[in-house]
Amino acid sequence: MNQKTPAALPADLEIKDAQLIFNRVWKGMEDSIGREELHFPKELILLGGAPGSGKGTNTDFIRKVRGITAQPIVISQLLDSPEAKKIKAGGGMVGDEEVLRLLLYELLKLEFRDSAVLDGFPRTDVQVECLKMFYDQMVLLRREFSSTAKAHFFRQPVFHIMVLFVDEAESVIRQLKRGEETLIHNAEVKESGVGQLDEERATDFDSALASKRYQTFKEKTYDALVSLKQIFHYHFINAQAPIDVVQQNIIGELEYQSSLELDPRTYDTLRHIPLADEIVLQARQDLVNRLDSYQVEYPKLLVEVVDFIQDKMMPVIRRYAVTGRATVNTETTLFHTPVALAILIDIFSERGFQAMVDIHRQEIPERFDMSTGKIETRLKKVYRMTVFFSGSKIRRG
Repeated sequence: MNQKTPAALPADLEIKDAQLIFNRVWKGMEDSIGREELHFPKELILLGGAPGSGKGTNTDFIRKVRGITAQPIVISQLLDSPEAKKIKAGGGMVGDEEVLRLLLYELLKLEFRDSAVLDGFPRTDVQVECLKMFYDQMVLLRREFSSTAKAHFFRQPVFHIMVLFVDEAESVIRQLKRGEETLIHNAEVKESGVGQLDEERATDFDSALASKRYQTFKEKTYDALVSLKQIFHYHFINAQAPIDVVQQNIIGELEYQSSLELDPRTYDTLRHIPLADEIVLQARQDLVNRLDSYQVEYPKLLVEVVDFIQDKMMPVIRRYAVTGRATVNTETTLFHTPVALAILIDIFSERGFQAMVDIHRQEIPERFDMSTGKIETRLKKVYRMTVFFSGSKIRRG
């Protein structure tokens, strides 16, 4: 995949036609490696954020949430190639075409086969349009190879746009704080000779420059990302909150959405089976409603069941707390009323236990009629109640 990169044009002569740029890059890839070898990741998370919004802090967390093992693709690092350095050293700009070419070739690497996090793309209107065309081409590839032996290489693409946002005042404060921390860190490295020096950005030491950097993000990158809101999954994260709140918001935003991520044909086959979360939520609501109804309709019976659990079952459960399983047998007539068993099971469920009840019926001889030879019996009911729960975490040999 080593391909000679055309020399970049001066900034004022750079081609700004997104269609022309994308077609030239795409055709170059097809000619150099073949259309059937364009195996891109199924999932792309395009991460953007205001300066000081915590992209570096949260990137690894995002990868963990989505199970992404590959390191993030940072566009600024891609643009640190020898070709890009030469362009920048000559006072030129690395244009959109070069950015797109470097990115698409990077995405073909095996480590990004399933998912990738992109940091710093798209940042311009041209890059936004190129991203749309890239998605369209991935869909076309999927259709083209869907009936071939290579179909598994061309999966339904899923693009996430994630924006970490802070306001300008917070951004400036965080940039300047980062500058102070960088100076302290670098001084320690210089004194000890241990560790790597961090980059000292001019914007981290001047509030006016920090503010200008924020405005650049707001006017260019932010608008570019928001323009994709109606096309791809869009996640806006308020990054001014405490880190634990921010990360909980990230988890909520990136929860599995099968209706959007599965192939439409696959989803249509599975859609009649409800999601586990939906069942759990509904079951919890139903449980609460039932317990409240017991209090209204069977208050005396509810108290009797609670007393039975407290007096007869909890001592046994505590005794077997290490194992996480306890069994109690009882012949009490309390549970001859069916609703009493339902109350018992629901109480344990509400308290975080899992309860099961087996009813064993046995005919017990009580009287023998000598004249008829008939044996009269009574029905004996034994309720075998098994309670499961999380046992002790101590090590057991």
